[in-house]
Amino acid sequence: MSSPESTGWVRTAREGAVLTVTLDRADQLNAQTPDTWAALRAVGEGLDDDVRVVVVRGAGRSFSAGLDRSLFSAEPGVAGGLGELGALPAELAQERIRGYQAGFRWLRSPGVVSVAAVQGHAIGAGAQLALACDLRVLADDAQLRLPEASLGLVPDLTGTSTLVELVGYSRAVEICLTGRPVGAAEALAMGLANAVVPVDQLETTVAGLTAALLRPDVGASRETLALVRSAVRNEPAQQDAAERAAQARRLGVLAGRD
Repeated sequence: MSSPESTGWVRTAREGAVLTVTLDRADQLNAQTPDTWAALRAVGEGLDDDVRVVVVRGAGRSFSAGLDRSLFSAEPGVAGGLGELGALPAELAQERIRGYQAGFRWLRSPGVVSVAAVQGHAIGAGAQLALACDLRVLADDAQLRLPEASLGLVPDLTGTSTLVELVGYSRAVEICLTGRPVGAAEALAMGLANAVVPVDQLETTVAGLTAALLRPDVGASRETLALVRSAVRNEPAQQDAAERAAQARRLGVLAGRD
């Protein structure tokens, strides 16, 4: 296992093909700041081809309580705060947010399966970080919330597309506009979670899932992952063509042509 590295309250550790990314502000319930998102983005930009699984977790008793409270200041002078962002021209504000989103979107990078290990609160940016991953394993004390609308804001860290994919349009509308908590059992029932386990079994369950994800041939695994991801938005004819092309590539590999 490689030595842990820490940048901007984000800690990483590598063991073989598995990269573990840990939000490391347990005393602040892993509240997030622009520094957090920059650190996450840097992790994504530094991925190498040998990484196959990324596990995202939070230190301590919560996955992430969302945006750091200091950033809610309406004063433009608070660096990284909502006031500063709101004072920017719309084009610059959007570009700034694009950079923040890059800290989340890489978790769907080609060839990498991402797993969120969620315990305790996953609120706002925390819920969206969990949603950015391919898979979510929840402890039975987990609660997800998207309260942005109640604060006069919107979810803007890539969460809405995945939420609609997972739970459907009407349920996504309800969750986003009411901002209500979604507990672990409900999250499992509606498809937000892949599994729910007791808190003390979260780590071993994620380790078992990670091992299972690494068992298939790496080439077949990556081709299959790409197909499943593209199926969400492709028309049937496009998806059929993608399957044909991927299978032809795999057959070529098995026949020794590639």
